[in-house]
Amino acid sequence: MRYDRTVHLDTDFATTVGRVRDALAEQGFGILTEIDVTATLKAKLDQNMENYVILGACNPQLAHRALETDRTIGLLLPCNVVVRTDGDRTAVQVLDPNTMVTLTQLDALHPVAEEATRRLNAALASLTAPAAGA
Repeated sequence: MRYDRTVHLDTDFATTVGRVRDALAEQGFGILTEIDVTATLKAKLDQNMENYVILGACNPQLAHRALETDRTIGLLLPCNVVVRTDGDRTAVQVLDPNTMVTLTQLDALHPVAEEATRRLNAALASLTAPAAGA
């Protein structure tokens, strides 16, 4: 079972992180946390890794709706967005919101998953759309 939605971009890592932040904001997601996995692994384990950051994104309205259905769903909210170097490209990955429904088998989460999917798909699509005037 695929549990991610991924796009690859030809922009550099730092530029991509900025664009991802903007794309998520346009869809009502704020960034609550940022984990620089590369720096953490270097500092804690002296291990080198490609650029890899986890953005903890949250759409408060969607999170509230999901939590009203199941308080435990916080474990599965599609909040993590990964931006990482993947060869000579940059990958952007989000959790497929339908994973919440599949794992919990709670039909009441379908509307939340559908809206989250629509918003995350729009954010990813905006990253791959040609620039205006290009």
